[in-house]
Amino acid sequence: MRLTRFTDNALRCLMVLGWEPDKAHTVQSIARSMSMSYEHLVKIVQRLAELGYVETVRGRHGGVKLARAPELVRIGDVVRATEESLALVECFTPGTNACPVAPACQLAGFLDDALTAFLAVLDQRTLADVLEPREQLVPLLRTTPTRLARGRG
Repeated sequence: MRLTRFTDNALRCLMVLGWEPDKAHTVQSIARSMSMSYEHLVKIVQRLAELGYVETVRGRHGGVKLARAPELVRIGDVVRATEESLALVECFTPGTNACPVAPACQLAGFLDDALTAFLAVLDQRTLADVLEPREQLVPLLRTTPTRLARGRG
């Protein structure tokens, strides 16, 4: 299982917002602190707003902030909502399945069980869980990408 960059960046965006849930952050500051593409993050924030995870605030002190408490944001729900498809193999999608052995193959069932287990683990975790250990994670946000690239924190 490999998550898309969209989902990865959505989770990282939520992490930044979760460390200061009442503060509105600019998309530019989030992108910079997490080494993301600004343009890509704009699309992610729009999707997270549609899903009700974040709210956007207009005006001079505007930006984006969490719309829910970190304890109420289930990681499994975010993954399901931001992944375009959770079809691990072709036969998971009946409309495009061209696998000749699909009717008798056991592999699809095994993979479906694995995907279910993967999501079950993520369903047990919230954004609040991801935000620990705060004292180690937050200072990393204040480190510039250039310093991180050199291996210095």
